[in-house]
Amino acid sequence: MATLTDILILHGSLPIEHVDALRAGESDESVVRALVEQKVLTETQVAQARAVQANLPFVELLDYPVDPAAVGLVAATICRRHTVLPIGIDNGRLLLAMVDAGNVLAIDDVRAAASMPVYPIVAERSDLQAAIGRYLRADNELNNLTNTLEEESGPAEAATFGNADTTDEDAPIVRFVNLLVSQAIQDKASDIHIEPGENDLRVRYRIDGVLHEMQSAPRSIKNGVISRLKIMSDIDIAERRKPQDGRMSVSHGGRKIDLRVATLPTVWGEKVVMRILDNTNTSLNVRDLAMLDHNLAAYQASYVKPYGMILVTGPTGSGKSTTLYTTLGAVARPEINVITVEDPVEYRMAGINQVQVNTKAGLTFASALRSILRSDPDVVLLGEIRDHETAQIAIEASLTGHLVLSTLHTNDAPSAITRLTEMDIEPFLVGSALDCVVAQRLARRLCERCKKPAVIDDDYLTRLGFSFAPHRAPPTIYQPNGCSSCSQTGYRGRIAIHEVMTVTEEIERLAVGRASSTEIGRVAREQGMIGLRDDGWAKAQLGLTSIEEIFRVAS
Repeated sequence: MATLTDILILHGSLPIEHVDALRAGESDESVVRALVEQKVLTETQVAQARAVQANLPFVELLDYPVDPAAVGLVAATICRRHTVLPIGIDNGRLLLAMVDAGNVLAIDDVRAAASMPVYPIVAERSDLQAAIGRYLRADNELNNLTNTLEEESGPAEAATFGNADTTDEDAPIVRFVNLLVSQAIQDKASDIHIEPGENDLRVRYRIDGVLHEMQSAPRSIKNGVISRLKIMSDIDIAERRKPQDGRMSVSHGGRKIDLRVATLPTVWGEKVVMRILDNTNTSLNVRDLAMLDHNLAAYQASYVKPYGMILVTGPTGSGKSTTLYTTLGAVARPEINVITVEDPVEYRMAGINQVQVNTKAGLTFASALRSILRSDPDVVLLGEIRDHETAQIAIEASLTGHLVLSTLHTNDAPSAITRLTEMDIEPFLVGSALDCVVAQRLARRLCERCKKPAVIDDDYLTRLGFSFAPHRAPPTIYQPNGCSSCSQTGYRGRIAIHEVMTVTEEIERLAVGRASSTEIGRVAREQGMIGLRDDGWAKAQLGLTSIEEIFRVAS
């Protein structure tokens, strides 16, 4: 039987010199894996070659009319375990999409579950995983569990669900909570909101920065769901009158996912918000931050210095932590000492000393920072500058030979200078210590599969404040369309837009003179700073996002 590389060469997908460079002493599978990692081959080309090798059909599942009746014949746990999906029935045979058609165990399990013969069809792994997430959602099971829980709880709203603290994974309340969390991770949500109302319990996921209502359950199960979440997060189950914070870890798809949990008493009961902290997002390269070349050069020039302060500003959920952790990954080396103080520690990074704030024990940002400076650090990351004391110590640390990274809540980069002076930091210290400020927002990224060119009038763009050279043809702007890959939203994933301000001598003089943020911003733009809207406009011209998204996040 022909090998995969032979088939790929025969079909013109692979130049033979690439194989010769790797083939010595390597198996055929290892050669193919290496070529995919080097982006010489695509996963689709490999999947098509596997289909030819096994003399089986290849299917692209994005637009394939999957038969729900066929999907329902096999349990979701079996499909996820073997990465397979029934997609139809033909002549009494179950059509089974799979990555490896030679996986006999998977075929046997599906044959036994469906009680019918199986005909394998080869699909690309990422395509198949997306289809599994699309067709094997937890929604139906959640609805069934909601009905079961309502019957168990009865009409009494004060039901406490004695099984909320059980370790039985098959208990209805445990399965309901587990499904809520696993579906959110599968949908790539950043937050889960569980909100009690007057008549129901509403569940919403924040996906790509926008909240979507996913589930509505009877109010009677509220106590059971919230108690279960509190137990998993090691939060006091008896305390319902004040906000509490906790943390839990779950296993999903062979990965450990951490969730930061916060409770908030409302008039209808306790609201629970869970922030999903996926550690896979921290292994980024600085170039993955999607900064324009001009901004990236200015930012890199700041963090390669051995001292000074770099601030990342923006509202909650604007990607500040991701930017800081990515920067830490770029500067951390075995020969330097990197220490962080965070509240809470969102992502755990190897080789970095991370300190968790504990106000009950007296370990605040300020006290932790004082101790850090006695621990011989080279780079210090502060989760957030919240008060005068923390700001003062951070400024002094940056002036005494340390590189300090931190976040601040301001609307734009120039406002960071006035915000620090409002914290009673001496303006001359702010100007001397601060080296660079990055303001950022997260806009939804257009779906690459379905975005389409938009017909936009030139005068309309001019009225919006977007400029382009009059002697050139207007740029092509794309707009969302919607397909099955992006759940008909037209967007898939997010992209950051940035405003990078380098603190020059002129800006330092303005800081010392207590100039307004408007004046500082004007001078910074004259010196080459690209504003948030202009950065968004540049990324819209690259086809990465839409004009509507730019105005949504940076109006």
